[in-house]
Amino acid sequence: MKKSIFGAVALSAAAAIALAGCSGGSGSTQGGGSSTPYIAIISKGFSQEFWQAVKKGADEEAKKDGARITFEGPDTESDVEQQITQLTNALAKNPDALGFAALDSKAAEPLMQQAKTSNIPVVAFDSGVDSKVPVTTAATDNKAAAAEDAKHLSELIGGKGKVAMIVHDQTSLSGKDRRDGFIDWMKKNAPGITLLPVQYSNSDLNKAADETKAILSANPDLKGIFGSNEASAEGVAKGIQESGTKGVVAVGFDSGKAQIDAIKDGTLAGAITQNPIGIGKAVVSAALKAIKGQKQPSFIDTGFYWYDKSNIDDPKIAPLLYQ
Repeated sequence: MKKSIFGAVALSAAAAIALAGCSGGSGSTQGGGSSTPYIAIISKGFSQEFWQAVKKGADEEAKKDGARITFEGPDTESDVEQQITQLTNALAKNPDALGFAALDSKAAEPLMQQAKTSNIPVVAFDSGVDSKVPVTTAATDNKAAAAEDAKHLSELIGGKGKVAMIVHDQTSLSGKDRRDGFIDWMKKNAPGITLLPVQYSNSDLNKAADETKAILSANPDLKGIFGSNEASAEGVAKGIQESGTKGVVAVGFDSGKAQIDAIKDGTLAGAITQNPIGIGKAVVSAALKAIKGQKQPSFIDTGFYWYDKSNIDDPKIAPLLYQ
């Protein structure tokens, strides 16, 4: 699988560069040849409400600062090859800067090097990129956020019993960091909790629901379950509801209408919300600074909050919840 992805990277890059060369490229109208800076943004997805909120923040910041952006992502968060193709095509347009949230933290490295060679600054966001090329990363501290989820879940189940995990992937930095942050906190602080093997949903709501039902069936004594992103958490809620299970405490990550409804009706105990609009704003702001050659911190922490029925309408939290 890795070899096929890297092969696709090389072929896609070569094809896109050749196409740009034959047509004279589009940099004169989209990239450095224009007085309006152009930032190409490639996210991990497009259909989930989280990414629409990131796009909204990026659009708002671009409008405020006089920049032009494009924002796209693959149809699903498991389609690494589609994302690599989108990244390749974006680089062929010679943008002034690039925003990138990697599905696979290593697969894009050849294209990161291409951006560096072309003097196109890269701002990583959300998941980050396993590369030294990005000038900064705008994201949630995912390990700390997942640890907060673990802390609340442990408290809610009395620090004892079996706990399951539905994680959105094992290739992106956000997936790995949320998994590891949750596990590390539990191992250090909750010796009475037994963690079941991690299940991966590939950000597929229905897959997460099926995995949840299978876990519940095999573990009737399950005490808690963690869903690591919007689709995974919504799938956990759906699996609990469809199985008719009562008494299992579930916590999630992100928001979205289905997850908010599940918290309000008690299917989910609570969740971590990121600041997706803030992430989008930070990507554009950091990209514009990079274009000007301004020095930036290596990591821009965009923050997070735990929310449940008790504080869902808090003025600090409500604006970060998207539906």
